[in-house]
Amino acid sequence: MVDPSRALRGRDTKMQISDKHFVFKTKMEGPVPDGMQVCYFANGCFWGSEKGIWRLPGKGIYMTAVGYAAGYTPNPTYEECCSGQSGHTEAVKVIFDPSKTAFTDILRWFWESHDPTCGMGQGNDRGTQYRSGFYWVDDEQKALILASKAAYEKALGRPITTECAAASDYDKYGGVFYYAEDYHQQYLAKPGARPYCSAQPQMVSLPAYDSWCPAELKAKTELAPKLPEAFWAKHGPKPHCVIRAPHAPIEWGDW
Repeated sequence: MVDPSRALRGRDTKMQISDKHFVFKTKMEGPVPDGMQVCYFANGCFWGSEKGIWRLPGKGIYMTAVGYAAGYTPNPTYEECCSGQSGHTEAVKVIFDPSKTAFTDILRWFWESHDPTCGMGQGNDRGTQYRSGFYWVDDEQKALILASKAAYEKALGRPITTECAAASDYDKYGGVFYYAEDYHQQYLAKPGARPYCSAQPQMVSLPAYDSWCPAELKAKTELAPKLPEAFWAKHGPKPHCVIRAPHAPIEWGDW
């Protein structure tokens, strides 16, 4: 990782992107709607990562966006991120309705859809911009991220290198997440897109939620996963399955 004092200077001007999501037609920027929550993660090339999340069923995913996270350069460009001199990793921002899609569903998809033991890379993509990461926005997310990490590490049988940190740690650099260029947003749904995803699913399931949920959160039944095992058996992450899949969200009757 580049030292923050030696990171690229960046700029005050933010990236210009489309007003609406290419798939959902929801607003790409603005306050998080009442009753919804936000999360930020990185697990390889952000094209496939974003598509995998917007396809989750249940109509709980309100908005997805790709961008650059957990770095030091304000408003970086793609080239600056790829240079390794901004400190950012390719990431996804998700706004979701927790009454329809649980944070724990997103967590399970995150862990199972890539190889979190790769250090600075994923598949053939190498560099700090491809490191795995999850950045919590509150204590509840922190507890669930760290507990699920420990459970998945045990299931894999080797150390997880995923960077887990508070989103607020990056406030002094302008924030944890900056939007990427508009052509990257919902890239795999756009005409002429080059089908590509670097993620390396390990085909290992995250252990049952009840086995790793922190004791202090078990009484909060709303945190329990909402996606049934039947979904994961048929639509769970498989090598390169995201790029071949239809762009629309999966319907509940599809399994």
